[in-house]
Amino acid sequence: MTTPAVFPYQTAPGPVPILRPLVPIVLARGSRSLSELGLVDSGADACVLPYDMGLRLGLDWNAQPVLPPPAGIVGNAPARGAVLEATIQPFTAVRLGFLWLRRDDLPLILGQANFFMEFDVCFFRARGVFQLQPATP
Repeated sequence: MTTPAVFPYQTAPGPVPILRPLVPIVLARGSRSLSELGLVDSGADACVLPYDMGLRLGLDWNAQPVLPPPAGIVGNAPARGAVLEATIQPFTAVRLGFLWLRRDDLPLILGQANFFMEFDVCFFRARGVFQLQPATP
């Protein structure tokens, strides 16, 4: 079994400082990569990729598969599908599927499908940390 990695909660950007479970992640597609902070969100049904991040990774909006508009906080935003390689140190890369939304006012969200299928997560909010490790079958 892999030893869990421990990450501190970090202050999220915005008008009101709030601690959130943000994890450093490198997203890659071909020769392009992007280092970002992803919000580990157990309440999100899916992983969400903001529009600008997809463009910086070289995604072509019109070439990606059309998905039904998501519900919830992301509203009725147009959505496409995107599969990216994702690396969180110290673990090996995994493939994550994203709803690529035509919105830039949301963070990179790591949700149930399929981040929580690839990683086991434990939140210790009172201690200000969370743990990740590759999912065990």
